[in-house]
Amino acid sequence: MANHLSALKRARQTEHRTARNRANTSRLRTQLRDLRESIEKGDKAAAEQVYRQTVSVLDKAIQKGTLHDNTASRYKSRLGKRVGAMKMK
Repeated sequence: MANHLSALKRARQTEHRTARNRANTSRLRTQLRDLRESIEKGDKAAAEQVYRQTVSVLDKAIQKGTLHDNTASRYKSRLGKRVGAMKMK
């Protein structure tokens, strides 16, 4: 356990940031899972709607430092291709 005041403050900050990062990561992973499930169901209109929400969550993850911008771009590209390749029902 930390003994100095500065080390105690650092420990508090780390707890706070860890909780925030965990929440952001969880939100991102849930949204990615939802999109993949909607693609599997085969409804293109619903998948496009969820894709727009997923892109928004990816962009927020970039802003918050949870995800690197190139990683988010790769996700958007690959998922966008999968949504685009779906057939209309």
